Amino acid sequence: QVQLAESGGGSVQAGGSLRLSCAASGFSGSTNCVTWFRQPPGKEREGVASINTRSAATYYADSVQGRFTISLDKDNNKYTVYLQMNSLKPEDPALYYCAARAFSCGSTFYARLYSYWGFGTQVTVDS
Repeated sequence: QVQLAESGGGSVQAGGSLRLSCAASGFSGSTNCVTWFRQPPGKEREGVASINTRSAATYYADSVQGRFTISLDKDNNKYTVYLQMNSLKPEDPALYYCAARAFSCGSTFYARLYSYWGFGTQVTVDS
């Protein structure tokens, strides 16, 4: 059973940085996709960044390209997926989730394609 647990959220000034972590375990195959989604208050969930666990190929939403970086550390079938967020803007606050699926990532972020979700970590930005 895949399990995901996010950490690292908090409050930061606009222009500041935060690093989120997602502890992921229970993968049975070699190719999986882990994606960070976010859901601002009153808005729909949106994909932010994805990483393929086999190739480490990455994909980013236009809104975060150049500011956010997704990366992973692997230890057997356990992963820690990081989201380094720099130059945070007033539009970035949200509940950030990591999600996983048992096939490779693509350039689009469809939440319905992900079977496994964490509980989220809150990010706030003080302007």
